[in-house]
Amino acid sequence: MSPQERRAAAGLASIYGLRMLGMFLILPVFALYAEHLPGGENHTLVGLALGMYGLTQALLQLPFGMASDRVGRKRVIYFGLALFALGSFVAASADDIYMVIIGRTIQGAGAINAAVTALLADLTREEHRTKAMAMVGGTIGLTFALSLVLGPALYHLISIPGIFAMTGALALLAIPMMKFVVPDPPQSHFHSDAEATPAGLPEVLRNGELRRLNFGIFALHVVQMAMFVVVPLLLRETGGLDANHHWQVYLPVLAISVVFMAPLILYGEKKAKVKPVFVGSVALMLVTQLAFVSAINHFWGVVTVLTLYFVAFNVLEASLPSLVSKIAPARAKGTAMGVYNTSQALGLFVGGAAGGILSQHFGAAAVFEFGSVLIAIWLYLAYGMKAPPAVKNLMFHISALSTEDARRLEQKLKGVMGVAEASVMADEGVAYLKVDSRRFDEQALRHLLPSA
Repeated sequence: MSPQERRAAAGLASIYGLRMLGMFLILPVFALYAEHLPGGENHTLVGLALGMYGLTQALLQLPFGMASDRVGRKRVIYFGLALFALGSFVAASADDIYMVIIGRTIQGAGAINAAVTALLADLTREEHRTKAMAMVGGTIGLTFALSLVLGPALYHLISIPGIFAMTGALALLAIPMMKFVVPDPPQSHFHSDAEATPAGLPEVLRNGELRRLNFGIFALHVVQMAMFVVVPLLLRETGGLDANHHWQVYLPVLAISVVFMAPLILYGEKKAKVKPVFVGSVALMLVTQLAFVSAINHFWGVVTVLTLYFVAFNVLEASLPSLVSKIAPARAKGTAMGVYNTSQALGLFVGGAAGGILSQHFGAAAVFEFGSVLIAIWLYLAYGMKAPPAVKNLMFHISALSTEDARRLEQKLKGVMGVAEASVMADEGVAYLKVDSRRFDEQALRHLLPSA
């Protein structure tokens, strides 16, 4: 990657991470803080406050991405960051649970994910784009882990209103960072690998394997958000642990889960055992939901099951986008990821709402029983999926071609040894390929490319 590409990737990953930090920091402590707010004794409202940002994010992230094609990437991102800051300050000044819900709704409306991804595609060459996207994706995982540890510590120092105000200030600081640190793209155009298009939706939505994965990310985040309605309360009630010290649970739990996660993912990729590792992780997730039902009255039982939960969660969170990338049609990868991200955001909203309603009316055990049913459905769907192809995605810049020449080149590329799928997009000047790296004849491929 060139210095400018590294600067663009690092800057956009930081901005993306700051926004997600504001979303996640309150998760481990909000249910405890809400008890002191008017209306906060109602778990249904607590769940809505946690998950509401997911609804507006799901509704707006694809439109924001498409708008960035027309009015400019940075303009959309500035607007989204300003909305996020506004929502943060509304939530910070809230004197009841209803104003927090309104603030979280506005936060989610600053749905810049798709616009950030499109800008990153504008600023990186095809052969380095996957690495740049991985930097952004890794930032999300790191931000979530940090939030579970930093959230309780910040709660002790500045409480929930302070956390909201801090994230609002950080969002405003991200605007000049976007202006002066992230380079301006020489030109913006549509990228099939990074952006969604309405024309690609029918093909993506008809794909049964992608539907399984979309349900999976939806279920994973339903369970995640529902749990955070009740787990903070369980840690306090079973272990006498006040919110300021919950990091003492999350830090070792996350560290242990990462130790187990990395070998499982590497084993699946290197030994072509991706499906067994994936299905096994869904099964472990089901076991944890069932185990929580009987462990909710025992502190060490909750901590032990929480550790197993995060082992499964981390493997699945890392595996799902990789599977979408392997399975999605090369010409519609951006659309497939857009649908996937929308499913994830909807899961956050449904999880908060369902967790709140079930906890309020039926108790904590009902939250995990609901999670068990949802994950059992996912396990059934995952068990029936086809083993994902052992392919990787490649992109190559090509010189200008007519539509007819692009079609002929596409047919030639499909005949190269190891090429499983090829799409030549004449209007983008890019060839998208899925290749089996064990058999791939790259030299023969490069002889065919006009840019070679």
